[in-house]
Amino acid sequence: MKKSNREQNRTTNRKEVLKRIAAAAVAAVVLAGAGVHSAYAADTTEGVIATPYVSIGADLAPDQRAVVLSLLGLTEESLAEYRVMEITNQQEHEYLDEYLPAEIIGDQAWSSAKILAREAGHGITVSTQNINYCTAAMYENALATAGVENAEIQVAGPVPISGTAALIGIMNAYADMNQEELSAENVDAATDELVTTSKLGELLGDKDKASELIAAVKEAIAENGIKKPEDADSLVEDAARQLNISLSQEEKDMILSLVDKISKLDLDVNKLKEQAKGIYNKLESMDIHLNREEVKGILGKVGYWFSQIWEKMIDLFDSFS
Repeated sequence: MKKSNREQNRTTNRKEVLKRIAAAAVAAVVLAGAGVHSAYAADTTEGVIATPYVSIGADLAPDQRAVVLSLLGLTEESLAEYRVMEITNQQEHEYLDEYLPAEIIGDQAWSSAKILAREAGHGITVSTQNINYCTAAMYENALATAGVENAEIQVAGPVPISGTAALIGIMNAYADMNQEELSAENVDAATDELVTTSKLGELLGDKDKASELIAAVKEAIAENGIKKPEDADSLVEDAARQLNISLSQEEKDMILSLVDKISKLDLDVNKLKEQAKGIYNKLESMDIHLNREEVKGILGKVGYWFSQIWEKMIDLFDSFS
């Protein structure tokens, strides 16, 4: 039996409405994962800045200063070729009191750093000597979050020390070098990241694993546009599983607290990989890809939900044909 014109028009109109709903649903998914904007400082890719920088702990005794300069490949005479900045213990406390107990920060600023601007594509490379709280990978990853780009950095202490003053000195030197302040939010998140990664490394008994986990989670946040820590819960679990890490609730909560800050930065995932390439190249070789099917984060769930709606709509379309 043929349908009446009225019935045919009603069916056509119903199809059009459903198509519009489906299109809106798909658009919502696309917009949710749309491009991420960079929050990084001005690039130095058009030419390497000639003047190198040295950040010196203000409380170094003369013999300690000589040791540090030697480890950095410098002498008092060669410092004339550098712009020298001093970092005080007061500055350490201003940046770090929120994250570290006073005994770790200490009452003396000793850690120092040499910062050289490099050509585009170099990324951030860090080497450390007499630094026992932060690894080179931790510095690189945190500095990429702060917005530092294309720099060769050496960090040293006169004896084994935490190295917290060096992070502050590097960020201040980089900002002065580029004559542009780093975002306060990025600097705060970078400081939190360095401390959280260090604490996590101590709890896990493996600082390298801690750095890999934080880097992997940060990549997934930027890649998937995660904006709330609760949306990253399953993502953190999946990253830990792929790295063969078993997280306690305390450790997981530490990471999610950091996620709350990092998710607000709109980091560019390509910039992260370009600047902290040492750790991200390692993750690539380990086949850690958190934006694939294994991710059970909120965007994956939303995408799955819309896919189910889409299939039901297709079935509904077919029933009208």
